[in-house]
Amino acid sequence: MKIGIEAQRIFRPDKHGMDFVILEVLRHLQRIDDENEYIVFVAPGSDHCISNTERMQIMELSCPTYPLWEQWALPRAVKRAGVEILHCTSNTAPLHCPVPLMLTLHDIIYLNSGKSKGMSCYQQLGWYYRRWNVPRILNTCKRIITVSDTEHANILHRFPQIEKRLNVVHNGYSDCYHPLPDTEVRAVTHKYLPDNSYLLFLGNTDPRKNTEGVLRAYHDYHNRSQHPLKLVVTGLKQEYVENMLADMNLKECAPNIVYTGYVPGEDLPALYNGAFAFLYPSLLEGFGIPVLESMACGTPVITSNCSSLPEVAGKDGLLVNPFSAQEITEAILLLEADTELYQRQVEYGLSRVKLFSWKHTAQSYLKLYKEMLYSQ
Repeated sequence: MKIGIEAQRIFRPDKHGMDFVILEVLRHLQRIDDENEYIVFVAPGSDHCISNTERMQIMELSCPTYPLWEQWALPRAVKRAGVEILHCTSNTAPLHCPVPLMLTLHDIIYLNSGKSKGMSCYQQLGWYYRRWNVPRILNTCKRIITVSDTEHANILHRFPQIEKRLNVVHNGYSDCYHPLPDTEVRAVTHKYLPDNSYLLFLGNTDPRKNTEGVLRAYHDYHNRSQHPLKLVVTGLKQEYVENMLADMNLKECAPNIVYTGYVPGEDLPALYNGAFAFLYPSLLEGFGIPVLESMACGTPVITSNCSSLPEVAGKDGLLVNPFSAQEITEAILLLEADTELYQRQVEYGLSRVKLFSWKHTAQSYLKLYKEMLYSQ
């Protein structure tokens, strides 16, 4: 079987969630599948994070914009390559595909909520494109994958006609996320701050990531804790955060916030390891891979009691109402005050992540590829 896989963004240096999902799946397909041939379609970029193998060829396609790349360049390349099926991995797909199509639909948050004022121009363009593309493409897909039972229910509520074609395949976490020796952790974390313990927040301008809620909670924690830890914020510019703090009249805690900018993937395991706790109280998530990453590093996670996050963190995770800054604050203070609870959360997280793996994800994809081909 000759399988085409769209992985348009994996060569870009500043990768995000969906990029890492398909990158890890591709790496594991290379390991477990010695029967089928793969053509992986990507856009040019500086981070050549995966290479050709005997059964997997990387094909670069140049095009000025993502919609043109997907709607024009990709279908033509698929036809030339002679693949038997195409798997599009990032929510959208060509409207006119020359072969049977599988789609990974990570979530439909952009269909169920309005465009936020906090979105960047890039995010706004993506929001409009997905809203245009997804309702049109679903009826043409032979198979559709989503990443959680929660999102499965959300999708079927809006598109009940695809029930027989919709499958849940959970995400995993990379092998690099595991407990590290203190010396290895400090060698990395000291590039960003001198402290050996801190609170960690992966920043994002998307309002559903709840930066405002985290900052309100941290300000409260900073005032109430006897020995407040610094807050390490990745991915956001200092000016952006300090403007938010000023607007909310929370400038008092600003000196205790550390900004790392974009953190390369190789540094993230150490940042998780060095953190006292990881804050992930998102308002909406299709899955929430960072919850697994932090747990796998032995760092307790404070996450949301809504969306898909309880499904990932499990019933014994530290779940809070993400709309309540007070609940986020209380969870941090509780971890500080109760060392037995803290250790239980460490052990719970290390056990919980054993339920998820990229190998299992890749095996599930491969099974669906075969079903899709043989059902034609």
